[in-house]
Amino acid sequence: MQQQYIDQRFHHLFEDDQLFEQISQLDGKIFRSLENRKTIRIEKGGERFFAKIHFGVGWREIIKNLCQLRWPVLGAENEFKALKELQRLGIDSLTTVAYFSEGLNPARRRSCIVTQALENTKSLEELFEENKVSFSLKRSLIPRLARISRELHHNGINHRDFYLCHFLLHVENRDPKPFLIDLHRAQLRKKTPRRWRVKDVGGLFFSGFDYNITARDVFRFMEFYSGKSLRRTLQEEAEFWREVYQRATKLYFQDHETLPSWVKAMDPKL
Repeated sequence: MQQQYIDQRFHHLFEDDQLFEQISQLDGKIFRSLENRKTIRIEKGGERFFAKIHFGVGWREIIKNLCQLRWPVLGAENEFKALKELQRLGIDSLTTVAYFSEGLNPARRRSCIVTQALENTKSLEELFEENKVSFSLKRSLIPRLARISRELHHNGINHRDFYLCHFLLHVENRDPKPFLIDLHRAQLRKKTPRRWRVKDVGGLFFSGFDYNITARDVFRFMEFYSGKSLRRTLQEEAEFWREVYQRATKLYFQDHETLPSWVKAMDPKL
């Protein structure tokens, strides 16, 4: 079974025949190289792109994931479908330029996806590290991040790596429009299970613990995510937010011995 897609705007850069071979043989800067997958940045036709190339995960990896009750990532199909769905929902992300998948055997399936590079961007994690997130920028970002989270989960999508490092901002753009990236592990269903909503939001909270985030920022996020007043949110969804808090603190304790003071102060309120 073979699936193939090329954005018509980029047909002059890629040919229909042997698309996988074309992409897998491209030279570029290697960003990640694993046994069965690599990510490279390439230049073609004066433009920059990222190519993720999957060579088949093997049965050993599939069985290991299933034994850990995890659904294995078999190739580029997840990311291709997720990006298409985000485009439908109006969530800013990457533009898919080309996609290819071939093979009935899930362990040996070859696939690849090429996306347009987002130039002059930095991740939210980098901006926080560099102390470049002002009060006003943070205030405008919180409702946007909350609404992205809500839209994903209300439409059956969970990211699985939902951290500040996977949101990019154009550094010279005054409009703080976050782009969500790295969707290769995303899951798409009719409805997002509660535990996966908890993992996503808990991961996002955890990734902001060491920066200039406050309890008030978290409460604003909760309001926008739930679409209710804070009072109603704490009354009607207290158990969900308690689980989010526990998930975030559990992740933090993996590398730290104590929580930031503002996180500790939130505990009785949740």
